[in-house]
Amino acid sequence: GAGEVAWCLRATRARRVAPGALNAENIGASAGEESEGPGKAEPSPLPARESSKLLAFLTAFGRFSRPHTVLGTAVSICSVSLLALRAPADLNARFALGLAQALSAALCMNVAIVGLNQLYDIEIDKVNKPYLPLASGDFTVRTGRAIVLSTAAVSLLIGFASGSSPLLATLTTSLLLGIAYSTDLPLLRWKRFPFLAAACILAVRAVIVQLGFFSHMAAALAGPATAASEAAAATMAAGANPRGLFQSLLPPGIEWTLALGFGTSFMTLFSIVIALFKDLPDIQGDREAGLKTMSVRLGPQRIFNACIALLATAYAAACAIGCFWCGPAWSRLVTVACHAALGATLLARSRSVQVSSAQSLYAFYMLIWKLFYAEYLLIPFIR
Repeated sequence: GAGEVAWCLRATRARRVAPGALNAENIGASAGEESEGPGKAEPSPLPARESSKLLAFLTAFGRFSRPHTVLGTAVSICSVSLLALRAPADLNARFALGLAQALSAALCMNVAIVGLNQLYDIEIDKVNKPYLPLASGDFTVRTGRAIVLSTAAVSLLIGFASGSSPLLATLTTSLLLGIAYSTDLPLLRWKRFPFLAAACILAVRAVIVQLGFFSHMAAALAGPATAASEAAAATMAAGANPRGLFQSLLPPGIEWTLALGFGTSFMTLFSIVIALFKDLPDIQGDREAGLKTMSVRLGPQRIFNACIALLATAYAAACAIGCFWCGPAWSRLVTVACHAALGATLLARSRSVQVSSAQSLYAFYMLIWKLFYAEYLLIPFIR
């Protein structure tokens, strides 16, 4: 009828409007069409497009954050936090708040540090890691800088708002080492120098994470007054014995235990391995960029063998500590059995690695990170 013809004409005019040219008149016309026509107008594709853009951004952000390092940070902080517990009653609101502060601040700082490295490694990553957002073009440099600056700022704000000196010091030191490692400025970009590059990774993963976050959690559980009294007691004991003198040099709230000492020592070896092995799959791009990593200098086979030897030594030492130093029978059983199993897995998988294949080396590198996660799950059982 005439009504249907008029409705079709209006629908045709509406379809001629550009998607971005919506205004009040067009919106009104669309509303009229929906109410007057024999059928409802098709839904606008704009929400679907926005959802698609958001999903693409989140996917790229996931790659930008380097998930294996995010997981490593989360697992390590949770493990170290458990070492600060002295009794079941310590699982209280103060513990939960301290852990939330540490996790949120550390994960933001993790994203900032790995993002900063990507900003200065775009050309190298186009060869070694073309799937990363800056190298692939999924993120612009401006977007990368915005993410790095915002996550670093949020991390430091959380540290400052927490009132925890150990937490703020840990975050600030980690950021400074990340800047020194990646930034291409005079006297910086320490990743060009094998010893300094390894020292940065070792300092963060083996020392700062262990002592810094343990100190934060111990202070959170003790409260300001108790932490201050412990610091005074440690200072008074300094002249009584060498252990008191050493203890007085540590932040208030840190008390050396078997688990803390073992974790720091074991993760020192593990961090050296990560620092050396991470460059093995990237030899081609590093060589083209003129980065004289240990893998470029000595060759992949020597570095691979050295990493396997270091980890095998660490697992053998862990079994010995379990046999001779752990007190409870359950602690000895867990420590020896689990470290023997992890060491055997390492040696078995190492035999199938093709050192000439970047893909094979990267797969084994991811196995090393899984062993890293497993170790942090075991450390709280060492008593």
